[in-house]
This record gives sequence, structure tokens and C-alpha cells, in this order.
Amino acid sequence: MSRNSSELSSLLEPVKLGSIQMNNRVVMAPMTRSRASNDDLVGDMHVCYYEQRASAGLIITEGVHPSAVGKGYCRTPGLYNQAQVDAWRRVTDAVHARGGKIVCQLMHCGRVGHPDNKAPGVEAVAPSAIAAKGKIFTETGMQTMMQPRALETDEIAGVIAEYVQATRLALAAGFDGVELHCASGYLPAQFLSTGTNQRNDQYGGSLANRIRFVVEVIEAICAVAGVDRVGIRICPGNPFNDLSDDNPEETFEALLRAIDHLGLAYLHVIRMDAGVDNIALAHRCFSGPVILNESYQPAEAAAAIRDGLGVAVSFGRAYIANPDLVERIEAGAELAAVDFSTLYAAGPEGFIDYPPMARTDGE
Repeated sequence: MSRNSSELSSLLEPVKLGSIQMNNRVVMAPMTRSRASNDDLVGDMHVCYYEQRASAGLIITEGVHPSAVGKGYCRTPGLYNQAQVDAWRRVTDAVHARGGKIVCQLMHCGRVGHPDNKAPGVEAVAPSAIAAKGKIFTETGMQTMMQPRALETDEIAGVIAEYVQATRLALAAGFDGVELHCASGYLPAQFLSTGTNQRNDQYGGSLANRIRFVVEVIEAICAVAGVDRVGIRICPGNPFNDLSDDNPEETFEALLRAIDHLGLAYLHVIRMDAGVDNIALAHRCFSGPVILNESYQPAEAAAAIRDGLGVAVSFGRAYIANPDLVERIEAGAELAAVDFSTLYAAGPEGFIDYPPMARTDGE
């Protein structure tokens, strides 16, 4: 059913997040698409994929691991060597040529992974030696997730340094900023949560200790990129990848209050019915711009912006099937549906073959 584009106008207004000037408030959410090479490189398909969607006010890339150890899934890209910088530079150049902005989401999977998805001999590390219950996709099928090794206290600075180096490389690759993935049961969330962090050093035990790793990572990233080019993504209460915390609202309130003074470019909040009102929590504890996420339709997104719930809204599934999502919103046009069977396929099908909307003669 066609929508009245005037009702969606709030989505089309420009906005500035830190130093990132956006042409509109439609954000492409980070989504794993599993098309990278065996060397963790993006390629021609990625250039096309992101270029097709460059009319977004801001693109947030799929999760990019900052080290070989940080990789958890098959065919996901990395950013820890010069070849990867050069490959990503082709993507950022293509997006910028169309007037778009793009930030790199840094995603260290920690205990989430399987040996088949990693380079030979590469281990998994985590706050504590507790394996995630469940299975993960590999090229040979679903496999039980691997047993991680608990990080020694003196190793943690090295992990933070990997994030710092990835940030430097992201800037060298032409990204407009970086986003720390602090949700979905990956390493930062593993440090935050009582179910995955059973340490007894300065990175575990008390609430202040459990948030320490994430605070130090954010501070270190900001020291390299500048606070006006750094964002963070959260989803308190999300049980994905066997994550559990005794009091996620208390945990994330402490985290947000600890980093609020930095003046980050944005906070990216996933709404979820998991016992915590994540949007209310964000506004209570974070004074900067908020990007909303999770299953928003354009009309609801526009209303949320008008109501002051967020300054922008990120779209995931809608951006998979609608590379011209902004243009469809402008026209009040119908959105195409996603083919879920091709989300993680290895080739171009379901990745770069979704067509733009049909245009009438004269348009």
C-alpha cells in the first residue's frame, strides 16, 4: 500500500552526528552477509552492495573483526592488515562518490565461533572459559561453539590495542567513523554480563569492574578517531549467543553513565522486549544523539523521530531488499520483500541482485 511521503518527511531531513553530516536520517544497519574471501577481504560484490545503498544518510558496515582471533563466523571481513585496508578503500570510495557516509562496525566475537570459521590454529578468547551453548553455522553445517580460553589480565591491553589498530586502519581505509559492537553476545557484552564474566581481577566481579573493558576500549578508540567519529551499539537484555546478566538494566545504566561525558557521535539502540525499555534507558543515561533500530517501518520510524525518541532510525531487512530505500521513502512507494533463503549465501544472489523500484516514463 502506498504511503503519503509527507508523513515520512522527518526521515528525509539532514542531521549531523558528531562530525558526520548526513543527508537524511535513514541509516543502513550493520548486517552480517557472509560474502568475504578466505583472507577476510571484501571484494567487487561488496563495492557494488554498499554503493547501491549509498543514498542512506549513513551506512554502518557488517561486523568487521579487528583481529584473526576476533573472527567468529564464516566469510566475514576483517580489518587488521594492509590488504584489507586497500579492499575496504574501494568500498568507501564508491560510497563517497555517491555522496554517502559510511562507518565501520568493529565486532570481536570473543567466545562465539568455531575452528572451521577461523584460520588454522587460531583460538577463541573470552573473559572466562565458559563456552556458549548452541551451534554456529560453518561451511560444513551447524557446529557446537568452541571452548574459549580465559584472557589473562596482562593480555587485555593487547586486545584493546587490536581495536585501536583496527580504528587506525578504518580511518586509513576512508571510513567516516567507527562503531563498537557491544551487543549480541560478543566480546564487549561478554565482559559486561555476569553469566559470561566470572573473573576476580579488575575486569570482573563488581559492576565497576565488569564495565571496565568496554569503557577502556571506547576511550582508546576515541583517542585515535576523535569522539565525534565514534558510536556504540547496545541491546540490554538480548539473550543472543547464550548471553545472560543478572541485571542488564543496571549494567548498561552504569556503562552509559561512564561514557556519556565523552560526547560520542551517537548511541545505536536496538529495541527488544527483554525486560528492559532500552530506548527509555538510553535517554535516561545518555545525553547524545540516539539511533533507533529493530523492525521499524518507515511510517513508525518517521513518527519516532518527530516524537524525539531518536534522531535517526536504522533499517536492516528493509535495506537488504531495497537498495534504493531512501528513494522509495521519498516516493511513498511499496517496499520489496526479503528472500531469507539467500541471506548468507556465498555469491551475488540475494546480495546485489535486488532491483531498484520501477520508474514510470519521464522519471
